[in-house]
Amino acid sequence: MIVLGLILFIIGLVAKIAILETIGIILVVVGAVLALLGSTGRAVGGRSHWF
Repeated sequence: MIVLGLILFIIGLVAKIAILETIGIILVVVGAVLALLGSTGRAVGGRSHWF
């Protein structure tokens, strides 16, 4: 999710499309929060593991 957010953000910057920049930033933030919660061993979304 973090990688997808970065890709969308970069495409938004290059193409000057504001909505892609916004979606990219949101995906990066959500991905970082999920990665942080997952790394601490906390169950994310009711699941303790994501396979």
